[in-house]
Amino acid sequence: MTPQTLSDDERWQIAMAKDRRFDGAFVTGVHSTGIYCRPSCPARAPLRKNVRFYLDASAAEAAGLRACKRCSPNTQSAEEACVMAAIAAIRADGRMTLDQLADLTGYSPTHFQRLFKRTVGLSPAAFARALREEKAREALEGGANVTDALYQAGYSAPSRFYEDTKGRLGMQASDWCDGGKGVRIHWSVIDTSLGAMLVAATDKGVCCLSFNEAEEELRARFPKAGLVQAGEQFKALFKRVTAIVEDPTLDSANIPLDVKGTAFQQRCWEALRRIPAGETRSYGEQAAMLGNPKASRAVGSANGANNIAVLIPCHRVVQADGSIGGYAYGPEIKAELLKREGEG
Repeated sequence: MTPQTLSDDERWQIAMAKDRRFDGAFVTGVHSTGIYCRPSCPARAPLRKNVRFYLDASAAEAAGLRACKRCSPNTQSAEEACVMAAIAAIRADGRMTLDQLADLTGYSPTHFQRLFKRTVGLSPAAFARALREEKAREALEGGANVTDALYQAGYSAPSRFYEDTKGRLGMQASDWCDGGKGVRIHWSVIDTSLGAMLVAATDKGVCCLSFNEAEEELRARFPKAGLVQAGEQFKALFKRVTAIVEDPTLDSANIPLDVKGTAFQQRCWEALRRIPAGETRSYGEQAAMLGNPKASRAVGSANGANNIAVLIPCHRVVQADGSIGGYAYGPEIKAELLKREGEG
């Protein structure tokens, strides 16, 4: 993706998300005030009708606009330049330590860590882990040998990959290569006010939540897994899940999940979980959250591949015009979930 390929609608979505990753890709011209800003400018959002977008500061100034004093879109600070240099260094060598990155940029380790996290949203170590994990998962999805994929991605040992993803993604590397073969899934169908709810879990967490489905559909989702009726040990977990379905404003962050998907799907699902109850996003806005506003169609496909309704709230994504859009279990259930959250 290049700045020239972004549409104005995509630029607007980026500006509304105040996404720092697109600073330098374009500037936002506000003709009612006569200023232009970075996409991440913290000032209050202008009316869309007053906004035009320009590729750079020179183009905006040629149109008679002046630089915003709050976000200084016509300059790159020394701090920003250092962060960009550090990102390039991490991409080239994901094993660089915080001290090495600080030496590269000329800041103390403590100050650089704070600066990097403020700009990128992750610490340098978390950013490096995310890059390694994504490389490993893409290689595994492509059928690479587990050990080869992990070493090529920069892990010093397979145990480091398992430790990085422990408690968050659930499925281990070998599961990715063999479609979950050997995984034991415990399931039950529970009556709810939204209809029959199928909920299933491994020992690591919930792997499926759907409506008006039974064992046959579950087996189609996990053809290589062993399916068993849930016993007493899953009663408390399934009770908590049912409570959240009945009241989706309840916090679901403490419900363990065991999910399997491509690296892109994982990012989409994590973005869904960041949408607060009572709010919605369009597919384009969700794509902008991922740093790729042109990927709205791919985002829709990833949302459709979500096996865990409500807990991974794909019902909070609607059409750009505000209409409810599609839902795997029918628009009526989607509308009711949004209504219960105060958004319908």
